[in-house]
Amino acid sequence: MNALYFLSFQVHGGSGSGGIVAMLDGVLSFIEMLVDNSFADIFIIMMPGITAMSNIHPLVVHFPIAFLISFFVIDLIGTLFRQPHWRTVASGLLYLGTIGVICAVIAGFLAADAVAHDETIHAIIEKHEMLGIASLSLALILSIWRLLAKGMVRGVVNVLHVFLSATLSVLIMLGADLGGLMVYKHGVSVDAVKINQTPAFQEHSHHDHTH
Repeated sequence: MNALYFLSFQVHGGSGSGGIVAMLDGVLSFIEMLVDNSFADIFIIMMPGITAMSNIHPLVVHFPIAFLISFFVIDLIGTLFRQPHWRTVASGLLYLGTIGVICAVIAGFLAADAVAHDETIHAIIEKHEMLGIASLSLALILSIWRLLAKGMVRGVVNVLHVFLSATLSVLIMLGADLGGLMVYKHGVSVDAVKINQTPAFQEHSHHDHTH
């Protein structure tokens, strides 16, 4: 009896959750939106964050960061524990990361010419670009080396390979840090947040939620 009551409660929109009827209404509204709008309009509606970007560098840069650092970690573990299949996975991450860093560097150069900045930010951008070029060069070297070695670097030279992989990870992190500095401290290519400084807002504190 309780189960039947709960089901009826949900179907008719009880408990403030909207119920099945509200869910179906949302699905129908979504389908209507797809039918009534062009692909460009749908993309703007579905991806407001991407369409608000002045350049795509912040969108693509996360992929090489994730791929290349994961490559180093997995390759190091595979080397230490003598797991060839781990190193095979690492090779794939290296190739994907190299493609990603190529795209990120190209997008970064385009963004540097497009965003407004002063002399202080320009100096940061130049350091950021140098780190990006260094990361790209090292990623290409490691990828070519890996391809020539048929996906597996062995012996004493693998020590150098791991060292260069670690160096690549450091370069990637330093570049990401400068990118974060430009965005979160200097607000490069970011619209300022407008906060309504009303008395009610100013008086608000975390203590208001303790009751």
